[in-house]
Parts: sequence; C-alpha cells; structure tokens
Amino acid sequence: MFELNPDKHYPKETESRVVIRFQDCDPLQHLNNAKYFDYFFNAREDQVPKLYGVEMIDFIQKYKSAWVVYNHNIAYVKPAKVGEWVRIMSRVLWYNQNTVVVEYYMTDDNKNELKTVLWTTMRYVTIKDGVSTDHAGSVADFLKATSENLEISNMSIAERVKFLKKKLKED
Repeated sequence: MFELNPDKHYPKETESRVVIRFQDCDPLQHLNNAKYFDYFFNAREDQVPKLYGVEMIDFIQKYKSAWVVYNHNIAYVKPAKVGEWVRIMSRVLWYNQNTVVVEYYMTDDNKNELKTVLWTTMRYVTIKDGVSTDHAGSVADFLKATSENLEISNMSIAERVKFLKKKLKED
C-alpha cells in the first residue's frame, strides 16, 4: 500500500519502451486506433507499481472503490508503425476530490516525434453501488504525491499537443 513519505521525491511521469506488434496493426501497418488504448493502459499498469510501490488492486480492496472512465479525448498526431519501438509516458495531469485526468502520450523511441496524446477522465466510485465518493487516505496521498495537478479547465487537447511537441523539440 502507498505510504506518503514527505521527504521523498515522487516522479510525476511514468515511462515505458515498447515495440508495436504486427497483430495490433491495420493493413497500412499502422497501429490500430483502438489499440493505442491497450498500449497506454498496459504501460501505466506496468510502471505505477515500479515507481510508487502500489498496485491499484490494493486501493480497490482497501477502500472498496475504484475509478471508472467516463471520457476519453485522443489526438492522433503521427502513426506508430509495425515493428517500431516507441516510448509511452503517463501522468495524473489533474485531480480533485473525486475525479482524475490521466494523460498518456506516445513518441518515437528517441522522443523526438509526438505520435498520440490521450486524456482519460475517471470518477472515483464505490464498488458496491457505483456512487461517487471522495479520494481518501492513501489514495489522496498518492494523488498529491504523483500528480502534476495542472489547471486544465481552459486547456484543449490541441493546445496540449502543441505544448508537448514544443517540449520534445527543446529536450
């Protein structure tokens, strides 16, 4: 279970390196649009326990609550192609008492070219009846320690794409 250490620096961003698989591609040898979701979610699921020492199932079992997706906003910028190595980054971009927005983005292996950006919005609900509930205890601590918590209410995903492209060029 996550225990906040106020003296520890928690990285805000996860990163994975993966290869685009043949079976996930369309006849043009581009990653199928729906498969981006699998790549993003699998990368985050692999990285969160490594970076933060917590499995999401631990939160679910302890608090009898889980996040449910109610919105995806995705921008396909450049295609990922069969056999290509890519980098997948993710972060909790924003949160409040019962909602989180997780940002995922994919680049080429050298982190020069942005391929895709996804924002997934999730509500925290009780497992028993699906009623919205507040983040509490170690869940709230986890979000506080690992989130960018950017003000995104007036930001579009198109603006974020421009920002990430610029950031990649500067790095």
